[in-house]
Amino acid sequence: MPDKPQSGTLFGVPYNFQKPSLGRMVSSYWQPEEGMLVKKPFGVGYTLNLANWRSWVVLGVAAALFYQQRQSRDDYGAAESEEDPVEVVVDD
Repeated sequence: MPDKPQSGTLFGVPYNFQKPSLGRMVSSYWQPEEGMLVKKPFGVGYTLNLANWRSWVVLGVAAALFYQQRQSRDDYGAAESEEDPVEVVVDD
């Protein structure tokens, strides 16, 4: 029985299941001559190329949205706890 390939593409999506190494991880996340998305060093799909300035913009926007969500959740929880209890009357 032939060995299954550990890397390649499936329906245009890259995959790589070779054992990861530190050198391959660094070289795949930092590729100055490539675009914003590069093949993942391990797994299926694409990841951000940290040598591209657009990747840092995406990370900054994601961090800002995460921060905004945490702040709004904390504000909502604080306002909810300050309210008086509600009395419910049920007529039979």
